[in-house]
Amino acid sequence: MHQIQPTAPVLCLASASPRRQELLTQIGVPHRVRAAHIDESVLPGELPRDYVIRMARGKALAVRGAGEALPVLAADTTVVLDEAVFGKPTGRRECIAMLTSLSGRTHDVLTAVALAAGSDVAVSVSASAVRFRELTDEECAAYWDTGEPRDKAGGYAIQGRGAVFIEWLSGSYSGVMGLPLFETAQLLLSAGVPCWQAAAR
Repeated sequence: MHQIQPTAPVLCLASASPRRQELLTQIGVPHRVRAAHIDESVLPGELPRDYVIRMARGKALAVRGAGEALPVLAADTTVVLDEAVFGKPTGRRECIAMLTSLSGRTHDVLTAVALAAGSDVAVSVSASAVRFRELTDEECAAYWDTGEPRDKAGGYAIQGRGAVFIEWLSGSYSGVMGLPLFETAQLLLSAGVPCWQAAAR
């Protein structure tokens, strides 16, 4: 029986996020994973858009600087409400406070994608608007107890149980997940990295 051989990686993903890996696989880009570890603190007075761009660039350059030969793709996602950056919650209390703040309101989700190929780093930003319905304190606490919000910007996952909170979305669903596929594909094509390759994984 003939077996399809896996395609050799053409890209390095600077993220251990299974969601980003799944999205890259969805568009047929065979890749390997090499997580980036950088300081993700927001600088004093830093605007949310500048922050996600700096994070995505920093992750791509960190992995490239560690000797990665393939083009390196990195991304960073943040939830923004009233110009405040909502990162990953540090615990139950912070997560519930985040969800309470988002309850019944529209917030922005910014995801920057950076591609380090050759001596250049190209960056693109996806911006989406997401509206939550009104949430109860009990719902917020129960959601934390599922374990899902722990490593998610803004304390929720659109592709998971958190989907029940969302009244509407304007923008990029994959961008809210963490890797906007339109912007990602454009960056890859510009660098000569094609999508839709066979047996991508």
